[in-house]
Amino acid sequence: MSRSIWKPLYNNKKILTSEKIFIFNRRQIITSNFLNQTIKIYNGIRFFEILVNEKMLGFKFGEFAPTKKLPIQKKKKNKKK
Repeated sequence: MSRSIWKPLYNNKKILTSEKIFIFNRRQIITSNFLNQTIKIYNGIRFFEILVNEKMLGFKFGEFAPTKKLPIQKKKKNKKK
C-alpha cells in the first residue's frame, strides 16, 4: 500500500538527530539531507551500512538492504571408481 499524495514525506526525526543514523523504516525515501552520510539500515535481522550518494536520491532505503540470502548450492563429491 502506498502513502497518500497529500501526506508529507515520512522522516523519523528522533533517529536522525543522533550521531549515528539508524533507519528502521525501509519505506522512507532518501532525500538530500542524507547525502554523503553513512547510514545503517535495518532489514529485520541485522543492520546494513551504506554511504548515500547522488544516484540514490529518490529511491527508498529498503532497496539497498537485502532481506533474503542467495541460495548456495553445495558441491557434489566425486566418487572414485
